[in-house]
Parts: sequence; C-alpha cells; structure tokens
Amino acid sequence: MTASLTTSPLVPSYDRSALRTGIVHLGVGSFHRAHQAMYLDRLMRQGLALDWAECGVGLLPQDAAMRDALSGQDHLYSLTLKHPDGRREHSIIGSIHDYRFAPEERAGVLEILTAPSTRIVSLTVTEGGYNIDDATGAYRTDDPGAVHDAQHPSEPETAFGYIVEALRLRREAGTAPFTVMSCDNLPGNGRAARTAVVTQARMSDPELAEWIAAQVAFPNSMVDRITPRTTPEEVEQIAAELGARDAWPVVAEPFTQWVLEDTFCAGRPPLEEVGVQLVEDVVPYELMKLRLLNASHQWLGHWGRLLGMTYAHEAAADPDIAAVTRAFLAREARPCLLPVAGIDLDEYTDTLFERFTNTAVADTLSRLAFFAPSGMPKFVLGTVWDNLARAGSVRLAAALCAAWSLGVLGVDEAGGVIEQVDDLRPLAEAQEAAAQQGDADGELAFIRNATVFGDLAEDERFRSTYLEELRLLREQGARRRMRALAEG
Repeated sequence: MTASLTTSPLVPSYDRSALRTGIVHLGVGSFHRAHQAMYLDRLMRQGLALDWAECGVGLLPQDAAMRDALSGQDHLYSLTLKHPDGRREHSIIGSIHDYRFAPEERAGVLEILTAPSTRIVSLTVTEGGYNIDDATGAYRTDDPGAVHDAQHPSEPETAFGYIVEALRLRREAGTAPFTVMSCDNLPGNGRAARTAVVTQARMSDPELAEWIAAQVAFPNSMVDRITPRTTPEEVEQIAAELGARDAWPVVAEPFTQWVLEDTFCAGRPPLEEVGVQLVEDVVPYELMKLRLLNASHQWLGHWGRLLGMTYAHEAAADPDIAAVTRAFLAREARPCLLPVAGIDLDEYTDTLFERFTNTAVADTLSRLAFFAPSGMPKFVLGTVWDNLARAGSVRLAAALCAAWSLGVLGVDEAGGVIEQVDDLRPLAEAQEAAAQQGDADGELAFIRNATVFGDLAEDERFRSTYLEELRLLREQGARRRMRALAEG
C-alpha cells in the first residue's frame, strides 16, 4: 500500500509546528502552489520566514476539493519539475500550514484575516476574478457578488468583500492594515486589486474606502511559471515515484520568475534571498511577459487547434506556427514594449521557445485557449491598440483573432473536434452564417463582443484587416496563411 505523503523522506526538515500565519492566500490553485508557496518554502528551508507561513482560503464551492486534499496530508503537497531531458525533480512543499473553506467557515476566514499576525493577503483569483471592465478599467458595481457584499458587508462572499470587511474590522480594532498582493497574470495587477478593493468598500462605506486608499499597499507583480493541469495519470506516476500518495500534486516547468514591486505597508518576507526580483517599477517586466510569453501562448493555442494539435510543444515545434508567432513578436509586440533593464529580448524570445517545446510539460492547447476570453484583451489586444495609435501593423494580430473565431466553431481543418473552452461559439456561428450569406457586416459578430474586444470592431483599419484575414484564412487554410504572414 502506498505510504502517506507525510512520511516521505522529502518532507521539509524545518519545524512546521513553529510556523505562524503571516500570509492569507485567496485562491489556492496549482500555479500558486508551484510559485509563491514554493518561494516561501525555499525561505523556510534556509531557516527564514517561519512567521510568514500561509493559510489558504477557498471561496468557491469547488474549492472544497482542495481543502479535503490538503487537510488529509497535513497541508503538504508535492511539486514535480519536468525537465526537457526527461528528468523529474520532486520536492514536498510545507509553507501552507492551514486552509479555510469560506462557504462553510466565514467566521474562521474573517478571524484569520483580522489577526494582527496576518500582514499580507495575496490573491490568485484568475484574470477574470477582479470584476474589472476591460474597456473602461472600472470595477463592475452591478455584479451580483459585488452588490451582495455591499448590501451585506458583514457576510461577504467574494474575495474583495472579504478583504474589505477584514480591513473594516482591523480599523475598528486599531490593528494595522495588511498589504494586498496580487499574483495574478494581468497587467497592473496591483492597480486592479486596488480598484476592486477601494470601489467595493466605497459601495458600502465611503469613509472606509478613503482609509484603504490612503493606508493599504497594493504592489504590482509579474509572475511566470508554466503549470499545466495535473492529470489522473500524473497523480499515479508521482505516487509511484515518491512511494507516497499525494491527493493533488503539482507539476511545472523548471523555469520560474517573480518580479515584485517593493511596496508593502506591514513588512514582507526576505524574498530577494530566494530569487525574487524586488523592483521599483514592474510595468516593463509585466508588459514583456504578457505581450511576449502569454501572447505567444495564444498563437500556439488558436493556430495549433485549427491544425488538430493537442499540446503546446507540438505547436511550438511546428515551423510554420513558430515562424508566424516570432513574426508577430518582432513586428507588432516588441515595438510597443518599454525598455526592460537587464533583459535581452532576443534571448528572452529564444528562451520562450525552449520552454514551449519542453515535451515533458505536456501543456495542452485547450488549457491555453481557456484563457482567451479574459486573456486576449491583456495579452494581444493591448498591442493592437498601441499599434493603432502609433500607425503600426495590426495584420498579424487580426489574423490571430480570425483563427480564434474559426476555432470556436469546434472543427479543425481536418474535420476533427476542437474542445470548446469558452462561450463565444454563438458569435462564431453567426459570423459563419453571415459569410455564407455574403453579409460582410454580419461577419463582424465575433469581434463585436465588447466584453472581449471593446470597440475594436468600430476601428476601420482593424475591422477591414480582420475581415480580409478571415477571408484569406478560409481560402488558403491555416498553414498557407501562416506562411504568407510570416514572410510579410
């Protein structure tokens, strides 16, 4: 019988009974456990930051599964790094020492959030979890969760409702506020968190909102590590390799990066001791990552799926997909970046493709495409807007949008099924019907989704380029069109 993870020889040697909660993390998923929690574990292995241990919080009904997985193994879990040469590097992470499931433990969550020892509240609630309108940058005050938490602030349900209520209680008790540290993959994540928290507070208590705006720190950060979903097969393989059963192991690539604005109102762990880059301005780094790495993922996902591929490494190794992706980066994305101190962008781009072609990671194109509705505005469409303003090219980005629109129809070019992971299929079907009827205006249905595209469909240059690329993609097919685009 497979042993428990708690008895593995890889269990951390530091005294976990001495851990004290300094960070409450909202949204404990695979990326967080492969990234922020891993950095904290590195510190603890050096005998540092034992008072910066994490208490995880699950806000959604499905988070009960994470609670059950962690609670059954003393909140330990395994992290397996999958190297390109096939080597698998295992470790057991111990920096999370507690977990609260908010739907059943509201009082317990507020208790840990208001404890004076809690000095950072961090978040990975996904790009879409900030309830921010991409077109306006404003917090959606009509969102049902936001409305509920404004009307019943002492009974919060959302991440920002919990943060606001905890800050209110801390203020009443004379307890210093905590730092709100976003670790989500969106530009200006600290600014987005600030907008969400301050606006949510203003909906119920304008005076509290002003206090939060003046007293609470919201550092921006850039985070990076490819962390694919853990499959059932991986769970079994890891159990065999460890000789111990992990209910929810994490797998990731070896590469990791964290660039963090050094702005905290209640102290922080010495993260610079374990490779975190503490900087004054994260913006150049985050733009580089979002508009090169994350944008490239969208190129791999949408073109690879049209060609019937399953994995990111297949798409990245395909010469036509690689060439057209590199063309986009060079011609449209890089001219819009800010100078990035200490980074050679040619080398950075080459490193991206080394990472993407790591067959051991086996990241799926469906996972990459899953982030398209929330991610494309941040990863690709920001570049489009910049190029429209500077009279730069938008052709390659328009072609990517055309490929995405055909992909959501659910059929690849060989007639195979494309797994659907977003809610844009009706718009793509309307576009397809319009094309068959010769209705050019109807073909704009897909990019008239204002939630994703804002008012890009009203820009004549982008609109006409998109329609042309959609026509050429249908006529030429994905491979021929990619080759023509790459050649310029």
